[in-house]
Amino acid sequence: MKSAHVSQKKKKEVEVLKKLLQTEGNIGLIDLTNLPSAQFQKIKHKLRKDAQIRVTKKSLLKLAIDQIKDKKKGIENLEKYLLISMPALMITKEDPFKIARLIAKNKSQTVAKPGQVSPKDLIIPEGPTSFPPGPIIGELGAAGIKAAIEAGKVVIKKETTLVHKGEVITQKQSDMLAKFGIKPMEIGLNVLAIYQNGDIYDKEILFVNEEEYMEMIKTVATEALNLAVFIAYPTKETIEILLQKAEREKLAVKDKIKDTETDVHAEMQLSRDDIARKNILEYSDKMADKAHDLIEKAREEMLGG
Repeated sequence: MKSAHVSQKKKKEVEVLKKLLQTEGNIGLIDLTNLPSAQFQKIKHKLRKDAQIRVTKKSLLKLAIDQIKDKKKGIENLEKYLLISMPALMITKEDPFKIARLIAKNKSQTVAKPGQVSPKDLIIPEGPTSFPPGPIIGELGAAGIKAAIEAGKVVIKKETTLVHKGEVITQKQSDMLAKFGIKPMEIGLNVLAIYQNGDIYDKEILFVNEEEYMEMIKTVATEALNLAVFIAYPTKETIEILLQKAEREKLAVKDKIKDTETDVHAEMQLSRDDIARKNILEYSDKMADKAHDLIEKAREEMLGG
């Protein structure tokens, strides 16, 4: 009897999940792995006006998705996220990116525990610390961190990456990170993906850094504007720039023509000077020859007389 009761309970759960999946709202999958129950309940309460969250078994959720995939285009693409999670289903009428921002705001930082995977490079910075001389020097050395004593305090001599992104954190590394007050782990809802009208937005898209995203948009806009100006494509954004560019180029052409005229005039003047100089030289040669003839004639007359 107990087995039949459980089976009936599972059937009811699948029906509830199917009903939720067929709503008009957007459908998200959340991974509750490593999320403390108290923290989950607190976040769930904060989001109650924006999203409905239901914790369930992945096998039942997969079954529900399989049974409605012919009625909801692309919903089966959520199944791959079930393999890497302890899932909860999220239903929301909010835009996926808006709900992602709300969830991100409800995350907090915490210390790393042994066995967790580092989400980024964990770095021990160079510089003075608050540690007095003692066993900490040996612990730092064992961790590959160069340290020395200066003015009665431990000083890190060189910035060191203690744990690289994607590495599993050990007990010693966890203890060292805690000593330095480094809290690399986020506590909050880990949204794996959100389904909307046949499309799947995974966490890499949903939680893109807003500042980086704005910089990307600025870069693309600048490059598009530069290209439009380069090919002289007129739009309301480029027309003023194109007119200014045309005016500058017109003035540059005028200056070039002026410079060319000046060069031609200089060359003509140089040619006239060359001709005059040649004439003078030719005249001077003739006069010298004539003078020489006169001197020779005078000499002959004197000798003859």
